[in-house]
Amino acid sequence: MRRPRARVLQAAAVVVVAIVVSAQAWPVERPPAPLPDRPVAFPPYEIRTLDNGLQVLVVPHHEQPAVSFRLLIKAGAAQEPSDRPGVASVVAGLLAQGTTTRSAGEIATEIDSAGGFISAGSGNELSNVSGAVVKDRTDLALGLAADLVEHPAFAPEEIDRQRRQVLSALQVNYDDPDYLANLVFDRLVFGDHPYGRPTTPESVSRITRDDLVAYHRTWFVPNNALLAIVGDLTVDEAFAAARRAFGGWQAREVPVVRAPAPPAPVRRLVVVDRPGSAQTEIRVGHLGVARTHPDYVALDLLIRILGGEGANRLFGVLRSEHALTYGASADLNTYKASGSFVAETDTRTEATVEALRLMVDEVWRLQREPVDAAELEGAERFLSGNFPLTIETPAAIAEQVLVNLFYGIDLREIETYRERVNRVSPDDIQRVARAFLQPDHLAIVLVGDAAAFVPQLRAAGFDEFERIPIADLDLNAPSLRRSAPGAGGARD
Repeated sequence: MRRPRARVLQAAAVVVVAIVVSAQAWPVERPPAPLPDRPVAFPPYEIRTLDNGLQVLVVPHHEQPAVSFRLLIKAGAAQEPSDRPGVASVVAGLLAQGTTTRSAGEIATEIDSAGGFISAGSGNELSNVSGAVVKDRTDLALGLAADLVEHPAFAPEEIDRQRRQVLSALQVNYDDPDYLANLVFDRLVFGDHPYGRPTTPESVSRITRDDLVAYHRTWFVPNNALLAIVGDLTVDEAFAAARRAFGGWQAREVPVVRAPAPPAPVRRLVVVDRPGSAQTEIRVGHLGVARTHPDYVALDLLIRILGGEGANRLFGVLRSEHALTYGASADLNTYKASGSFVAETDTRTEATVEALRLMVDEVWRLQREPVDAAELEGAERFLSGNFPLTIETPAAIAEQVLVNLFYGIDLREIETYRERVNRVSPDDIQRVARAFLQPDHLAIVLVGDAAAFVPQLRAAGFDEFERIPIADLDLNAPSLRRSAPGAGGARD
């Protein structure tokens, strides 16, 4: 009986020794350092303005016999009438659904027969029409795009169909706690400013054909647009094609919209109560800066240290140290007039307050303590190393140039981007953190089962909060409640 036991012990000893030897042999040095930055040759491009004011960007690219284009209209949700949120997206959705000369079916057949595609969309500040086609069908594609933006039919039956689609999408989105958290956060940060104005079923139902026609007539003009053409054309061929397609587009005066300034950051915690939710969506942040802010690069690095690529303290604390989530991030969103900073995660319901407390503490720590040089270097190396990928294709180059043209940023900043990133020092990060971050004026949104975590909020230092049952949530109301305060939910 003892011999087998001895053999087992001997075998166990061998395994232990093997494990120890294996552990000693395992590499203990850090991963190799990234390769040094290589020079990036920014491909040539040319910009000209047509007689009607349309700015045209051309990026020649002769590897394939194809041409792509992107037409930007400098108008989006920010230019909508204040009582008609959703007009911009409905207009964009209808562009390819029929013009005064083509039906929706004819548009689809025409672009499909040319082996290409065409699409339209809109955002906060821009609407766009994009497409691609083989080289010898360039005139067809650009002519079709011109017809879409100049002569949309806005047929009543298409408007009704588009409205039904938008309402159906909203119904689905309103069941998504992630979507709701983002929407409520934007309302807290931007208030009545267009950046925070939500598209709701009520606003979409009010939109008329006259609203769509008026919006289109006001903003869809060549002197309020940018066109990029990329592909297997010479510069002169591309500009000639742009002139043939868009040269007859009539310029008109573009109004100046002066939106109310976003409200100053104030501390506000809103709990959107979804009974039975297994997880809580968490958003933490406040008002940010415009894209043209002189400290944009340093602020971008600051927020990446908090929750972005190359650093991400939030992920380290919430995921690696405390196992509270599968992911956490922070973003700096910048627009023409303003912007926002938002940190976000989701966590199991019972861990809501612990995760929230850790997130807020990390914002405070960034303001109070200098960042480690290694953290900054990691974020800088990511941005610097990733930059060549953002101009890897002619279409990506065109996108970079279009963005700078839209914001009025010096085009030379594209080529000096990596140098400006690598010049940011820990002192710069500390300076912008103290000037920019306002941890005592954070907008906080929690979407989840309130009964499971609200009792813990005060003990964690969150003394004031608003609890709004999801059935009473009204995104158009400053209070975010359908009913008067006290009737549909209490302010704690």
